[in-house]
Amino acid sequence: MTYGFRIEMFGDRALFTRPELSVERMSYDIPTPSALRGAVESIYWHPGMRVVIDRVHVMNQIRFSNVRRNEVKSKGSASAMRSAVVNGNSAPFINTKEDIQQRASMILVDVRYVVEFHFEMTGAVQGGDNPGKFADILKRRIQKGQCYSQPYFGTREFPAYFKPYEGEWPPRGFYSDVEERDFGLMLYDMDYSDPQNITPMFFRAVMRNGVVDISGSEVLR
Repeated sequence: MTYGFRIEMFGDRALFTRPELSVERMSYDIPTPSALRGAVESIYWHPGMRVVIDRVHVMNQIRFSNVRRNEVKSKGSASAMRSAVVNGNSAPFINTKEDIQQRASMILVDVRYVVEFHFEMTGAVQGGDNPGKFADILKRRIQKGQCYSQPYFGTREFPAYFKPYEGEWPPRGFYSDVEERDFGLMLYDMDYSDPQNITPMFFRAVMRNGVVDISGSEVLR
């Protein structure tokens, strides 16, 4: 048995970074499926279930704004951290005063989406786990606004707020009367089946009457 959910997610800003423009960040026009999956998993995650995004309804007009943000130019070293844990060396750290760097970002503003998703059971279920149990927990947490960590739109600086969608169906958004809008190839998710060779997956994002049907799209590896 599968359970479908409809959730409204909104926020003041969003940044779904295009991988080819990651230094001077530029956002996709709409959220990536992996970003939405991560937001849902912030509400409830269990190793026995896997969240699948089906459709995204774009409610507000797609608008961009340019901002400058303080970032760091260095990355934390996994090998140095592993050495600190195993050998007792001093833990590595990034000195933000020395590594600080201002970068421009083209971000989305005033975003609102209605997200349709479902979950699938995985092989990590325990004895008492079943779809009905997971569905009840997820529904209850969405209704109460509970989350394990604050969901966000692309980066943690841009929190995502959520609530159950209880309006008219289908919802009418800014692009409901726009027959088609093609956003081109877009990041779908990362394939972690081979930990030594993690590869990106893409899909052709097309919005029809304000709806991006992800479930009916071909995923390219």
